[in-house]
Amino acid sequence: MRVLVTGGGGFIGSHVSEALLRQGHQVRIVDRAPATRVDGCELIEADLNDSGVADAAVAGVDAVSHHAARVGMGVDFSDAPGYVTDNDLATARLLAALTAQRFGGRLVLASSMVVYGEGRYRCGRHGVVTPVPRSRDDLDHRRFEPRCPRCSAPLEWALVPEDAPLQPRSVYAASKVAQEHLCSLWAREAGASVVALRYHNVYGPRLPLDTPYAGVAAIFRSALRRGEAPQVFEDGRQTRDFVHVADIARANLAALAVSAEAGSARPVNVCSGRPVTVGEVADAIADAFGSDAPRPVLTGRYRLDDVRHVVASPDLARSWLGVEAQIPFRAGLAELARGEDGLSTTL
Repeated sequence: MRVLVTGGGGFIGSHVSEALLRQGHQVRIVDRAPATRVDGCELIEADLNDSGVADAAVAGVDAVSHHAARVGMGVDFSDAPGYVTDNDLATARLLAALTAQRFGGRLVLASSMVVYGEGRYRCGRHGVVTPVPRSRDDLDHRRFEPRCPRCSAPLEWALVPEDAPLQPRSVYAASKVAQEHLCSLWAREAGASVVALRYHNVYGPRLPLDTPYAGVAAIFRSALRRGEAPQVFEDGRQTRDFVHVADIARANLAALAVSAEAGSARPVNVCSGRPVTVGEVADAIADAFGSDAPRPVLTGRYRLDDVRHVVASPDLARSWLGVEAQIPFRAGLAELARGEDGLSTTL
C-alpha cells in the first residue's frame, strides 16, 4: 500500500512513517520543514497550502495519515491566523485534492484530546454534569477543583468517552474540532472513511523542547537541563493521560487497516486510561535526572484556560482497533534519563 503521511518529518509523523516502512508499505511524506529525514520515504518538502502541493502529494496514494499541523496551546490570540491556516486551511486543501483524485480510501486524522476541553465529571447528587467554568477569583484563592453547576459541590473526574461533548478551550483546540468536522463532511460526500485519532499526552523521542508551544513535560525537562527546578502550576494535582509515541504509531497502523463503512467518520481516543498528576510528572522527570537534580516547586500560578482533569477511556481503541498502551509511563521516562530527546503533552 502507498501511504501519504503529511507532517511525516515531525515528532509523531516520523514514527508513523517508520512503522509503515517496517510493515512493507511505500511511504510518501509531505512536510514543509522536516525535523527528521526518514530513510526509504519519498519526500515532498513543501507546504500543503502552496499551489499544487496537495494535488501532487495525493496522486496515486491508497491511504492518508494526516499529521501536518501547528500544535501546542499557543501564546495568545494573535496566533489564531497561524493555527487556522496550518490546521484548517491545509486540511481543506488536502481534502479538495483527494476529491479531485476521486479518492475513496482511508484517511486517518491526527486529532487531539483538547477537543474535549475539561474532562468528564460526576456530582454525588446530580450525576454527570458540565462543571462551572473556573473563575479568576476561584483560582486566585486556590480553589482549583471544578464545581457542580447545580449545587456547587466539588466534582469527581471520570474517564472521557468519545461521545463526550466537544468544548474547545483554545484556538488550537477549536482548529482540531474544525479538522474533525471537515473530514467527517468530506467522508460522507466522497464515500471514503475517516478515523480521527484523539491523541492524549504524547511523549517520546524527537519532540523539539525549547519552543513557546512545548507541553508541560517538555518544559519540565528543559528546565532540568538548564539546572533549574521545574515550576509546577496550581497545586500539581491536575491530572493528564500520557501515552508513548510508539503506542501512537501502533494505533495509526491499526486505524489504517480496520474495517469501516464507506462514508463514515469515527473518533477514537488513543490514551492509557491511567491518570498521572502534573506534580507526579515533574517528580518523575526530576528523578530521571538523578538525585542531584533540582526538585520541582509548586508555584500556585495558573492559566485561566487550562483544564483540571482529562483522562480518557481506552475501551474503543481496545475493542475496535485492537490496540492499547503498552509502554508504562515510568519506563518511557527511562528514555529521558538516557538522554534521548522528547517529552510532549499533545495538546
